[in-house]
Amino acid sequence: MLPSSHSLLTLASGASQKSRVSDEKTEIELETFTFHIHSSRQTTWKAVKIGQQCPWRIYHQRVSRNLYCVLLLPRRNVAAFLRDMPDSLMLSSLVLPGTHDTMAFYGWPVSQCQSLATPLAIQLQSGIRVIDIRLAVVDGRLLAYHGISPQHATFQSILTVVHDFLSAPETCRETIVMSLKQEDFTKVDWSTFSEKVRGEISEGSGGRDMWFLENRIPFLGEVRGKVVMFSRFGGDGSGWEGGLEGMGIHPSTWPDSLKNGFTWKCKDTLVRTHDWYNIPSFLSIPEKVTLAREILLPLETSLSPQPSLAISYFSAASFPFAFPSMVALGFGWPRVGLGVEGVNARVGKWLLDELTQGDVTTELGRRIRKEPRVRGWVMMDFFQDPLDVGLIPLLVESRSLQFMSHRKKVFHIAPNTQETLIPSVFVDQSLVAPVCDIDGLSTNIQSSHRAKCGKYVQGWTVDVFLLWSLHVK
Repeated sequence: MLPSSHSLLTLASGASQKSRVSDEKTEIELETFTFHIHSSRQTTWKAVKIGQQCPWRIYHQRVSRNLYCVLLLPRRNVAAFLRDMPDSLMLSSLVLPGTHDTMAFYGWPVSQCQSLATPLAIQLQSGIRVIDIRLAVVDGRLLAYHGISPQHATFQSILTVVHDFLSAPETCRETIVMSLKQEDFTKVDWSTFSEKVRGEISEGSGGRDMWFLENRIPFLGEVRGKVVMFSRFGGDGSGWEGGLEGMGIHPSTWPDSLKNGFTWKCKDTLVRTHDWYNIPSFLSIPEKVTLAREILLPLETSLSPQPSLAISYFSAASFPFAFPSMVALGFGWPRVGLGVEGVNARVGKWLLDELTQGDVTTELGRRIRKEPRVRGWVMMDFFQDPLDVGLIPLLVESRSLQFMSHRKKVFHIAPNTQETLIPSVFVDQSLVAPVCDIDGLSTNIQSSHRAKCGKYVQGWTVDVFLLWSLHVK
């Protein structure tokens, strides 16, 4: 039984250090962050509301009647999350968040796929690294369109925003994959469209030097500060240096709304693609999510000895029972059974499950941490909603854990316990330590860590997963 309708956890963060961290005694000034864990009958993940100054993103889940899990993930700078990734990584091995129909801000409810509150500049600062640009030729210039709906942006303005982002000091080591698709193919022939794209790239901000135009999956170190073209428009390569080999990554096939996905080859890389968008209705949302997320999990090595890239579109729409916003965000009150949970919330919970997978034991008896398996380029509608899910930080964390110093530790606040271990975390050379405070009883990092917690939390255990540089004091 929980002690009340909620309990408190207080996180103590090292605001400054008075001496160097070593084996000797270290004095630390602590800043505390307190959040509430409310009792609930639901077993799904929930985000904890806490200020932006807290160094963690915090989630909790009820595992059983007497057990809650709390997940603390570092609050990374998603605007520059590729900056510290190794140059030797291929883009196919990364998790790159993306937006489907990136510029589709108008035409609600049929054509709008992104919120007006998230223009392109905000998307890039939020961690979006794959953008889906749909264009049409109007009066001799390329304009953003979604189907027949104009999106009130020129290709030149898009290039300016991208160039500004890639030339800024903080984000100049990032890269952007830009998918280009022709929306007016029934009115304008492919050769004219291809010529316009080539011309405006040369004229636009950054010019030709801003682009990686080879038809292969590059290494991250090759494309820092550049745009990788993903050409989804037709043509035989006329006018492009190198012909088809100079139009960037160029899919050889793209079947329309194939439910079970399809594959194609980009040199020696197998590209697995899911783009089933024409779902019958909102009742197909669970199946859509299952198929879209499965493609982000790696194939067995024996089945795929070659490098592979997963591209998954979590977007879908059909008239009249599956508008883009309805599919992405759901509707009603699904937590109480009065409504439908959207794609974004479902994907967020799945990512949290992936991030909190436990240790595994090898055949030799060695325990190793099971890393998140998600890989690929993830295309989303209304990517910032719901706000309490935070899809991009979870996607970024799925790959960042491979390259940041990290271990997982668990501490329990259990009934009749006389001692509680307090893990600590180093954040930018400052010592950060979660400290438990339940109904006014708190432990202190500089004390003996002994507290009579049992009578305050009788029958209740809290597991705290700290997935980052953990050192038990």
